[in-house]
Amino acid sequence: MTMNDNPFKTPAAHVADAGGHAGDFSPDGQRVPAGNGINWLGRGWDLFRQAPGVWIGIGLIYLIISLVLAFIPILGPLALSLLAPVFIGGIMLGCHALSNNEDLSIGHLFAGFSNHAGNLILVGVIYLVGVIAIMIVVGIGGAILGVGAFALGMSSMAIVSIVLLSLLTMLLLVPLAMAVWFAPALVVFHEVPPFEAMKGSFFACLKNFLPFLLYGIAVFILAIIASIPFGLGWLVLIPLLMASMYAGYRDMFTRS
Repeated sequence: MTMNDNPFKTPAAHVADAGGHAGDFSPDGQRVPAGNGINWLGRGWDLFRQAPGVWIGIGLIYLIISLVLAFIPILGPLALSLLAPVFIGGIMLGCHALSNNEDLSIGHLFAGFSNHAGNLILVGVIYLVGVIAIMIVVGIGGAILGVGAFALGMSSMAIVSIVLLSLLTMLLLVPLAMAVWFAPALVVFHEVPPFEAMKGSFFACLKNFLPFLLYGIAVFILAIIASIPFGLGWLVLIPLLMASMYAGYRDMFTRS
C-alpha cells in the first residue's frame, strides 16, 4: 500500500458482469442440492482467507456503527434498519471483487452508498414497514390474550400467551428475513427493483428450504463455538456469514 492509498475510500465497483453473462442470471432463483447450504459456508471461508485482516476490520466497523445507532432512541434503530441493506450491498461488492481476484478494502463497506443507494434504502424501508406491521399484529394478539387471561384469572394462560406470541413473531419474521436476505445483492448486481428483489429473494429461499435448514444448523453450531472464547470468535463469524451470503446468491441466482 502506498502513502496515497486510502483503505476507507469507496471503491469504484464494476458490477455489470457480476452474474456472468446476462443469460446466466436466474431472477427467481434456482433449486440447489441440500448440501449446498454447507458449501456456502465453505466458500465464505475461502473468501475470508483471502483478506482476513480487512474482513475483521469491516466486521468491527459495522458492529460499532450498529451499536452506536442502537443507543440512539427511536431514530437510531430506524436508521440502522434503513441503512443495513446499503452496507450489505457494499459488502456484496467486496465479495465480488475478491471472486475476481481484486482487492477487498474497508471502503467496500460503504460502496453501497455510491451504487444504487436509493433502491437499497427502499429495501430497508420495506423491511422496516414489515417489522412495524408485525409489531402491531403481535401487539394486538398480546392484548387479546392478556385480556382473556385476566378475565379468566388464569396465570397459566399468561405463560401460554407468551409462547404463542413468540411463535407468532417467529412465524412472521422468518418470511421477512427471507425476503431481505438476497435483496441487496440482486439490487447492486442486476438492478432489480426493491420489491421485485425482495420477492425473488423470498421465493429463492422458499424453494431451497433444505439447504437453508442445514445452513442454519451449521451457523447455530458455529455461533456457540464463536461465543466460547469471550465472544472473540464472532470477529471471524460475522465476516464469514457476510461472505456466505454472497456464496448463496451466486449459487442460486447465477447459472455460470
